[in-house]
Amino acid sequence: MRTFREAVQGEKFAITAELTLKRGSIKDDVLQQADILGPLVDGIQVTDNPWSWVQMSAVSAASILIHHGIDPIPIFTCRDRNRIALQSDLIGLRALGVTSVLLMRGHRVPENHVLPATTVFDTTGRELIAMASDLGEDETLGPGRAFFIGIGARAFRPNRGWRAESLTERANAGARFLQTQLCFNMDILRHYMKRFVEAKLTWNYSVMVSLSPLPSAQTAQWLKENMSDSRIPESIIQRLEDARDPQREGIEICAGLMREISEIPGVSGVNLMTTGNAQSIPAAIEASGLRGSTPSR
Repeated sequence: MRTFREAVQGEKFAITAELTLKRGSIKDDVLQQADILGPLVDGIQVTDNPWSWVQMSAVSAASILIHHGIDPIPIFTCRDRNRIALQSDLIGLRALGVTSVLLMRGHRVPENHVLPATTVFDTTGRELIAMASDLGEDETLGPGRAFFIGIGARAFRPNRGWRAESLTERANAGARFLQTQLCFNMDILRHYMKRFVEAKLTWNYSVMVSLSPLPSAQTAQWLKENMSDSRIPESIIQRLEDARDPQREGIEICAGLMREISEIPGVSGVNLMTTGNAQSIPAAIEASGLRGSTPSR
């Protein structure tokens, strides 16, 4: 089985996609999406109860995917588990043969959430990275590869001479790839990557950029308002608003941006976030023309 680690560190432009999970998702739902996405992507990301919505656990979904011949990339945050539970789940993933994980601090459980849950934050994001990295050197766990560890990062407009201390510290803790927030703003992304390359951060990180085939202007506006770090220009929202077929327009927008991103120096690939319709992701990949080609970086 070709792994995401191999893909993102190779010459080919890497593509991953996000699994759509709901509270009522079952094994067949995961397998159906795996069959749709698997032939076109280098790994499938499994979210960790985003926005504090309860869904199938990332460990369970990862187990289903890996036994179906697909490399899963589970996402873990510090929000819901203490360090004992986090370490237990990471050991479980290693035993399953999971090779890559995306680790983030996460956001607090919102006030007045439908479930009266307590935010944990027993560890920091950097401590979680170090914990996962240390497991690769723990001889008591038996043979197994060290995790290929990813982190979340925010694309913005760094000043000249930007030193990116936080990214360097997380690389020193064991992080090896970086995934941006949703970024449809190519001016910001190009500026960010120019400074990223100047700071020699590509020596430490492979970079994945997050996109999504947005189905409507309403969805785009909701994401812009509720994911405060997202970069969705008003021009994108207007294109969706004016389109006769917004869903098709969202696919074309995503495909066009994928092609642009594939030409930005320092970017290794894109991750396509779900909007609930698994079919729109392969449609965007196919419309981009990137699969099967080897664009320059």
